[in-house]
Amino acid sequence: MRVFYSDPFTFPLPPEHRFPLEKYRLLRERVASWPASTGVELVLAPRALREELLLVHTEEYVNAFCGGELDELAMRRIGFPWSPELVERSLRSCGGTLAAARAALRDGAAAYLAGGTHHARADRGAGYCVFNDCAAAARVVQREGGIERVLIVDTDVHQGDGTAAIFAGDDSVFTFSIHGAQNFPAEKAVSDLDVALPTGTGDDDYLRALTAGLGEALERCRPQFVFLLSGADPFAGDRLGTLALTKDGLAQRDRLVLDATRGRGVPAVTVMGGGYGRVIEDTVDVYEATVRAAVTQG
Repeated sequence: MRVFYSDPFTFPLPPEHRFPLEKYRLLRERVASWPASTGVELVLAPRALREELLLVHTEEYVNAFCGGELDELAMRRIGFPWSPELVERSLRSCGGTLAAARAALRDGAAAYLAGGTHHARADRGAGYCVFNDCAAAARVVQREGGIERVLIVDTDVHQGDGTAAIFAGDDSVFTFSIHGAQNFPAEKAVSDLDVALPTGTGDDDYLRALTAGLGEALERCRPQFVFLLSGADPFAGDRLGTLALTKDGLAQRDRLVLDATRGRGVPAVTVMGGGYGRVIEDTVDVYEATVRAAVTQG
């Protein structure tokens, strides 16, 4: 199975801003060390093209970000200072999911060792998210693969508000978000299906809620293509999370979603979503288990 990655570009960032990015390098190194028998083909993510970004983002926003013309408030909302390196990283962050989606159209499944930038809306970024990769990739599979119904399953601890806002009123893309109720963003969007969980929710209650929500989403959407935005941040040791799942519970989460898509013969792309563990290796452990589940099910 093809697994896409982005090079760990160097950013002129202060230490407090580096932790969202270092995990991707560590994850790639782990997957690269897997034996050849796993059947993983690691592929460098391409840049997203301007025309692909414009499938879900406004021309004004794309031009302003890429040209370094966003104001200070807009960049503060994103969470990173602007730089040419950030533009490069953002284009590849989106491009990796686009490439994985095209691979899944051909092969039935693919994964990306980053992505899940679900807070980006049509006209702005937020929460370390510049361009909404799964939203753009949904439009690509509809345009290039003749897909009529796409399901985005978002299990990041934070609501996928940007994705929900982009597809509001669009019956061709069903947005399902299961997340912590008392967490970023403060003002939630309205997904097609939201499951907001109380602080401290653990494995058993979470998996029951996910099973019920996923069943409803599949029944209502009848998808022809699925994106799983997994997220390592429901983990109990995550510094930005409010849930209390164990690594085993998160692995069960991934298998539950991927079993359901495989059982229906639906192509699926898996992206990593957020993860901000107090111990970075915990985040990488969760991500690695997600990739293993994707490869096994793929």
